[in-house]
Amino acid sequence: MPTKLFVTGSTGYIGGDALYEIVQAHPEYDVTCLVRNSDKGAKVGSQYAKVKLVYGTLDDAQTLEEEARKADIVLHCAHADHEVAASALVKGLLSHPSERPGYLIHTSGTGILLFKDIERGVYGGASPEIYDDWDGIGKVTSLPDNAPHRVVDKIVLAGGQEDPTLLKTAIVCPPTIYGKGRGPDNQRSQQLPDLAKYTLIEKHGIQIGAGKTFWTNVHVADLSKCYLLLIEAAVEGRGRATWGAEGYYFTENNEHVWGHLSKVVASEAHKQGFITSDEVVSLSAEEARRLMPRAPVLWGANSRCRAVRARKLLHWEPKEESIEDSIPEAVKAEAEALGLVEHHAAKVAAS
Repeated sequence: MPTKLFVTGSTGYIGGDALYEIVQAHPEYDVTCLVRNSDKGAKVGSQYAKVKLVYGTLDDAQTLEEEARKADIVLHCAHADHEVAASALVKGLLSHPSERPGYLIHTSGTGILLFKDIERGVYGGASPEIYDDWDGIGKVTSLPDNAPHRVVDKIVLAGGQEDPTLLKTAIVCPPTIYGKGRGPDNQRSQQLPDLAKYTLIEKHGIQIGAGKTFWTNVHVADLSKCYLLLIEAAVEGRGRATWGAEGYYFTENNEHVWGHLSKVVASEAHKQGFITSDEVVSLSAEEARRLMPRAPVLWGANSRCRAVRARKLLHWEPKEESIEDSIPEAVKAEAEALGLVEHHAAKVAAS
């Protein structure tokens, strides 16, 4: 019998790219995707003729529970904070017989590490604190309840510990994700594209406060490779991966400082002719919120981690281009979306 995989978020940036990676590697898998409506379903169907579709939303607990009951593995990429969906998937997988345990691979995010800066309300400064998912796993899985994503992380962790013979869980925790996705619908990330977008709109670079904030990053294709390796480990059913209480996987490949990226983005926007200088302007948290409500958190709070577990156990080896090398394409894509490319070409032609 082929492996039955149920995927949420298949038209999203993360889930869509993961689905591409999985189907390319294992066309023999029996894949079912949750989609919101017929328009979304048509996009998935046009790219993957063999993939089955189930229509519904993350609030349709009965549907999610039933699909989890039927699946061998659930890849949950749709929403890191949706309690109803996480609870339903856990419930469905816990109904598996002991001879056929279910696997849940849940997508969280390193936004969970932002809680100290958020509590302090101070943005733009550096933090020396770095979390890791190997020696420091206990600290990572016992963060305070007010940390972003923590509530649903706890639902998944509790499900994996309720009966490890029936349900094996893993939490994948991506940082800043960059690169064009390969999925059937949304192929755009958020943090870097939005930084490029508002640099173009404001006509200068943007940083929060002193611009010294650290984040880690990963190319979306490298992230998808980690999902694939976890799914393959689940199919093999051997001890290559960690599941349950310590089944927590950071997926970083490098670290950046947002102020530095702001300079690179502004320089590239200037080089491509969309702004008149490469100046970077420092904004207060309140000024940044006027541009984008979550800007102080996404560009001005620290999220530092090390992905030890995936490298050590799954032999995960990120290979894609660096976040800095992706910036020229990110700037160009945002300029096109804003209609600036045609305007710039017309201006050049008239000069």
